[in-house]
Amino acid sequence: MLFLSQSATVYGIDAIVVGIEVNLQPTPTGVDNVPPFNIVGLPDTAIRESKERVKAAITNSRYFFPFHKTTVNLAPADIRKEGAAFDLPIALGILGAAGDLGIESLENTLSVGELSLDGRVRPVRGALSIALKARDAGIKNLLLPEENATEAAVVEGVRVFPIRDLRQAAELAQDLQSGDNTRVAPLRLDLSVLDSNGTKYRVDFNEVRGQQTAKRALEVASAGGHNILFIGPPGSGKTMLAKRLPTILPPLGFEEAIEITRIHSVAGLTGKSGLIVERPYQSPHHTVSQAGLIGGGSIPKPGEVSLAHNGVLFLDELPEFDRSVLEVLRQPMEDKTVTISRAATSLTFPANFTLVASMNPCPCGYFGSSRECKCSAIQIQRYVGKISGPLMDRIDIHIDVPAVKFNELRGRGVADGDSSETIRERVMNARERQVARFAGEGFSNSAMSARQIRDFCALDDQSEQLLEKAMLRQGLSARAHDRILKVSRTIADLDGSDNIQPNHISEAINYRSLDRNYWA
Repeated sequence: MLFLSQSATVYGIDAIVVGIEVNLQPTPTGVDNVPPFNIVGLPDTAIRESKERVKAAITNSRYFFPFHKTTVNLAPADIRKEGAAFDLPIALGILGAAGDLGIESLENTLSVGELSLDGRVRPVRGALSIALKARDAGIKNLLLPEENATEAAVVEGVRVFPIRDLRQAAELAQDLQSGDNTRVAPLRLDLSVLDSNGTKYRVDFNEVRGQQTAKRALEVASAGGHNILFIGPPGSGKTMLAKRLPTILPPLGFEEAIEITRIHSVAGLTGKSGLIVERPYQSPHHTVSQAGLIGGGSIPKPGEVSLAHNGVLFLDELPEFDRSVLEVLRQPMEDKTVTISRAATSLTFPANFTLVASMNPCPCGYFGSSRECKCSAIQIQRYVGKISGPLMDRIDIHIDVPAVKFNELRGRGVADGDSSETIRERVMNARERQVARFAGEGFSNSAMSARQIRDFCALDDQSEQLLEKAMLRQGLSARAHDRILKVSRTIADLDGSDNIQPNHISEAINYRSLDRNYWA
């Protein structure tokens, strides 16, 4: 007695369809031992332990577990499978092979779900990736736990059925295979939720007192997708500014939301919310490991840089991070992807984030401020030296964030700054100019190639002289030269200018005043 069904497993942020083959072989007469229950096809520990969960779930769902030798094959057999998402399809396969479903196979239907001992179906990871794979594979029906159904229903072209328990799944499988009307209606999702994205943020830029220069730098960073570093004493508002960066980034498009949700779904961070409609904001602690920041595991999982895809990665107290951890940021900052290689596989995760970092000017935090600094020159140099020159070169904007004056803090004689909505409009206008410039290829100014810099960042004589003096005076590298041109192009876009003017170059140079070589 053989029964075939389908499930899926997640690799990276993509899914692979897995065939579930269940074979029941009668136990020879006179054998008193319990018939063996074997699962083959490179299962991990969680899958091997599913035998006990499946037995209990079938029994407690008022079905009879067959007294046969049971063999379950997960095909293709040369790919390692992991996780408890195969519980539900294995249980359906056993019921089908035993004749309880009254059907010979389960075609055009893919099922995933972890089973409780009482037969309830628990949520799994990667539901959106599984739904996308099911659609691409031409599978019409998808049985998912109720908690995962919302995110999977985003995918058009596949019918998503939320499943509460094993008995409901078995009855629905019978309906789907027989062609009768199903007892559970497929879930339909209203995608207009994306239109309300701009009203979901609880913070606003006009809540930040003072720091006009830092606000302007953040506006430039968001308009061109530039990385930014805040340097200032404790309590000057660095974290407060960073938390408000997502509120001035352009609203998420549908494809961007799909990408973000896929990554968070694989990491098990979506819950019942379904499609993620806000740009992510990730702020890992400085004790994070390389695997936590970049991703890792025997079968690699996304790290903080991928969870921040299309959003913001905030690294507070940058020098406190382990230097080896910071150095692994080089590839994702340049390539907008991160590749993790293992003996068995190599996976690439998207990592197109805006880096916002902050640091104190010295170990005590008060160098250059009104309070007395107790650090020696050697201590300051050692502290700043924790950040390598190549990493600092990849940060486009370095901005000083001084302590806020009392009058500004109390709002005396100082008008409130622009709201996030007002700044976002200027940012979106600048982004539209970039979309037109790069012919809709999705580039931002920060991602310009060397050829594009030559084509779109032409300078007049005065601008050339300003840039040359800065290069000589501050000892800037060739990469810093390109960063200045990219930031200048963004500033010109914010001003609505087709050409880079000397004042644009001058402002961009000021954003490199704390370059690593200058500090040394």
